Amino acid sequence: MIQSTHSSMMWGKNNLIWLLTSFLTLSACVPQNKKEKQPMPFYVGTYTDGESEGIYSYVLNPDGTLSKVGLAAESENPSFLAKSGDGKYLLAVNENSDEKGDGGTVSSFLINPEGLRAIDIKSSGGDWPCFIATNKSGYLLAANYGSGNVALLKLQTDGTLEGPLDVLQHIGMGIHARQDAPHAHSAWFNNEDEIISVDLGTNDLWFSKLEISSNKIVPQSPNKLAMPSGSGPRHLTFHPKNPWIYVLNELSSSISMVKQEATDQYEIINTQSTLPEGFEGENLCADIHISRDGNFLYASNRGHNSIVIYEINKSDGSLVLIGHEDVHGDWPRNFTLSPNGDFLLVANERSNNIVSFKRDHQTGKLTFIAEIEAPSPVCLLF
Repeated sequence: MIQSTHSSMMWGKNNLIWLLTSFLTLSACVPQNKKEKQPMPFYVGTYTDGESEGIYSYVLNPDGTLSKVGLAAESENPSFLAKSGDGKYLLAVNENSDEKGDGGTVSSFLINPEGLRAIDIKSSGGDWPCFIATNKSGYLLAANYGSGNVALLKLQTDGTLEGPLDVLQHIGMGIHARQDAPHAHSAWFNNEDEIISVDLGTNDLWFSKLEISSNKIVPQSPNKLAMPSGSGPRHLTFHPKNPWIYVLNELSSSISMVKQEATDQYEIINTQSTLPEGFEGENLCADIHISRDGNFLYASNRGHNSIVIYEINKSDGSLVLIGHEDVHGDWPRNFTLSPNGDFLLVANERSNNIVSFKRDHQTGKLTFIAEIEAPSPVCLLF
């Protein structure tokens, strides 16, 4: 059952109202070129099998230091977060399962000065949902890792959820021990109606289209692209200026560059390791992002415990290794770039901390700034 968290917040309600109201007031009064100097609030998704109680609120200060506001909403295993296109609502997957195979849920919250107010909760259409994406029209995609499918839902203007409207089931398997069945790990809107689903279990990218008239996910032709054998694709990122897609492969610790042709055909151009030469320990990749200017790409290594940094060749999209930055923690999951691109924040799940780095816009390199405690952090959202 969804619960309002006003009575269970771990920080003073008046303090939170003051902090967020002051931020909004100052932001409205300050010229646009000065807004980047204001504190930037963000949310943290967690696993709640330990000390965490749900979704937390933090602030990135102008100097890169971090401040904890407190518990924003009680929620069970809110492992991935997204915002609605208009920024009014926060969406979270609740990474759970049941014997029927459809125990996962999606929760919606109203974002207001007092924190998050729970609005609705609906089935994710499968088990162990681990990713959610939104488009500007209010449609949601939930990737269910356990059941290997992707569900379509709709966010209404009042924050309530409709659906699942449709569920696309993946089929197949790979050669790795973790690829004995489909495991949808993420699903992305490529424009408003094109969908790319990433399945670690089948080892494929799946291509489909949102048919608004029928609220269906319709497979395209060809409907999938096989990634390098046993690589285990997990997440991807789109280049902001060119038809290049970079797929992060969890099991092989690699990145595959995929080019989208004008005919909507996809081709793997190359694949390269995210690890330094000579590293022999165990490693699983987790997340991948490109800077807004399209010049640099970053990815997280769990095991090596690093952020790998690449420069993107402007002419052909190839990746040039710059180096690896230690994350000052254990098991980096999701990470994010600040809205102004000045900082990169990492959620270290096992060491229970969030770390901030100053990012050099010219070189792409990272410099450690600060860290702060957080319970089982796995997702960061500005």
